[in-house]
Amino acid sequence: MSNSKLYKGSLSTIILKLLAETHKMYGYEITQKVKELTQGELTITEGALYPALHKLEANGFLEVEMQRVDNRLRKYYKLTQAGNQEKVSRIEELERFIETIQGIVNPKPSLG
Repeated sequence: MSNSKLYKGSLSTIILKLLAETHKMYGYEITQKVKELTQGELTITEGALYPALHKLEANGFLEVEMQRVDNRLRKYYKLTQAGNQEKVSRIEELERFIETIQGIVNPKPSLG
């Protein structure tokens, strides 16, 4: 997918969805999971990911847990209760948006 602008507006929703499914993840792990799930079609850069994570944290949707891994600290992100509610809302909104765009891209023939 050459135009990353198409998914940038959905990045926070992607993050919330992944964290809801896996309980907690660190940044690089999120980028790799998206790459795996999309067979490499979506690549999230650190420059896009970390500002989105920080904004979600500032809004109270994520909490951070530090763990020592291989003698260094790793920052894990996980959903708060508010983050889980936000995920549900954003997924519903994204599904409605996709359905609307499908109606434009592949309109169903009218019967009239």
